Amino acid sequence: MTTTATSHRTRPPAQPDSLRAKRLPWYAAPAIAVVALALSAVIVYGAGVGGPVLVVVLGAILYLVGLFTAANAVEGRRSARNRTWSALIHSAFVLAVLPLVSVVWTLVSKGASRLDANFFQTSMNNIGARDANGGAYHAIVGTLEQVGIATLITVPLGVLCAIYIVEYGRGKFAFAIRFFVDVMTGIPSIVSGLFVLAFWVLIVSPWFNDGRPSFSGFAAALALSVLMLPTIVRSTEEMLRLVPAPLREGAYALGVPKWKTILRVVLPTALPGIVTGVMLAIARAAGETAPVLLVAGGGAAINTNPFENNQSSLSLFVYQQAGDASKYAPARAWTAALTLVALVLILTIAAKLLARRNRLSR
Repeated sequence: MTTTATSHRTRPPAQPDSLRAKRLPWYAAPAIAVVALALSAVIVYGAGVGGPVLVVVLGAILYLVGLFTAANAVEGRRSARNRTWSALIHSAFVLAVLPLVSVVWTLVSKGASRLDANFFQTSMNNIGARDANGGAYHAIVGTLEQVGIATLITVPLGVLCAIYIVEYGRGKFAFAIRFFVDVMTGIPSIVSGLFVLAFWVLIVSPWFNDGRPSFSGFAAALALSVLMLPTIVRSTEEMLRLVPAPLREGAYALGVPKWKTILRVVLPTALPGIVTGVMLAIARAAGETAPVLLVAGGGAAINTNPFENNQSSLSLFVYQQAGDASKYAPARAWTAALTLVALVLILTIAAKLLARRNRLSR
């Protein structure tokens, strides 16, 4: 008798149907989306007021209205608001990803036609308008050298400047540095090119070239350095400020000097963020055209010496081929653009893996 009573008490009571929350079936949202798109297409194409883009936009609005109405009728107003906002968040994500997917698809579809050995092993020297050959070897060499030199100049300067601002900078001098870095962030690329043209090309380069001004890849690297420096300083500064203060205080409590604390504790902790900022600066510099055109001049021949004569870059090559009248030029431009994006992507992945490996080894 006691066992029967105990089992009866431990059995969970059955919930009545009135207490169970009603929910839309799993196929409700896709069905509403299909109906919304169909209705949108009928309205847009029936009225003749737009194309596929308007169909998608109007369909998204109708989908949100239909989803809210259906959820409000079945699940209640609170759940309907939750579903609607979730749909808006997912729509924002799709809207943000679509341009990226469109750019990648366009580059791959139009740039794949010249992905051959000839493109990566030859230059445009002695290539006429009716010649289907010709490549961007000289532009790839110029981009690697110019961006590499600019990175060697700006990374030490930018990191040291950020360390001074965060760890040592106090008073008006630090405020002035931060102010001018913020101002440099908004400088147009053409201004940096004009600055290097007026200073290096017209004043300094004649000292090394028998009194004659000379274009060079190094001048382009200096112009790119002006553009990269504020990005590296600001990103490194923010990463250093995110390092927890107890890490510094623990090192100081153990008697570690400040410079060694910065070198062994602060910088390794902020390294992934610093690498990200550096790669953003490199990506911006690799895509600049105006400074290279002003101070490097461009060229069709291969020039591996960045300190003498004209030198081209991938961004300048894209600009020149896009404006060329030859029917073979657009294919070269698209392939060069795809190469530039792939180059920046490879450098970014390599830098991230290197930073992650150094962090794990510690």
